[in-house]
Amino acid sequence: MGHFKILFLDIDGTILKPDDTIEDSTKTAINNMKWQNIEVVLATGRPLHEISELAEELQITSFIGYNGALGIYEGETIFAEPMHPDDVKYILDVAAANDHEVVCYTHEKNYLTNLESESVQAFLKQFHLRQNAVFTENAIEKILGMTIITAGKNGESLYRFKNGIHLSQVNVEGMKHCYDVIRDHVNKGIGVEFLLKKLGINREASIAFGDGMNDKEMLASAGEGFAMGNAHPDLFQYAKHKTTAVTNSGIYNGLKSLGLL
Repeated sequence: MGHFKILFLDIDGTILKPDDTIEDSTKTAINNMKWQNIEVVLATGRPLHEISELAEELQITSFIGYNGALGIYEGETIFAEPMHPDDVKYILDVAAANDHEVVCYTHEKNYLTNLESESVQAFLKQFHLRQNAVFTENAIEKILGMTIITAGKNGESLYRFKNGIHLSQVNVEGMKHCYDVIRDHVNKGIGVEFLLKKLGINREASIAFGDGMNDKEMLASAGEGFAMGNAHPDLFQYAKHKTTAVTNSGIYNGLKSLGLL
């Protein structure tokens, strides 16, 4: 206790429970960290233009969004890494050939291959995405992240990447046929390392909590990485600690185990 300076928190399955609410213990833990002058950063695969209400509720102004493609510290953009247009086009082409849908995220909007399909509507409802439009070529150079909505049946295996890209299954019940597109050199872990360097904070003074495979680099990059009890089974090997589930005060109990609560 006393040497921790910064806390990175995933949103879905870490802060937010399956019913989209936040446990009182989680709010208490976050407020207590701020009272101890520990920076709190939201690190999410979500587009940042869709989390303003949550950020306002928790009074957080620093973010790593789009799985590490955009970093904001106290309201100021500190890094941005759009995807290469050739990679975006490849994913869109494979999706179109296999009746998959794709969500493309920019700083301002979510561009979708089809706004009418049932699978897209279910995805938009699950993640409360409101700033939506049909994808056009004009957006191709501004894409910060993508999610592929497959038709199930190992649809992710149809995508074959040779240039440092992999797919990460969305760890939300009912959405496990969806996959975030993750770049090896652009992920939450790289975002964590960039922010630590910018703020002059040692790795040992950082804490991170997550539940999905898109959190593995972040948990490995932090001094104290916690996998939630409800985490994807493959995530635990990347975390230093395992805490309780999001529905059972996971963040609170993890911070308590470090002597911070």
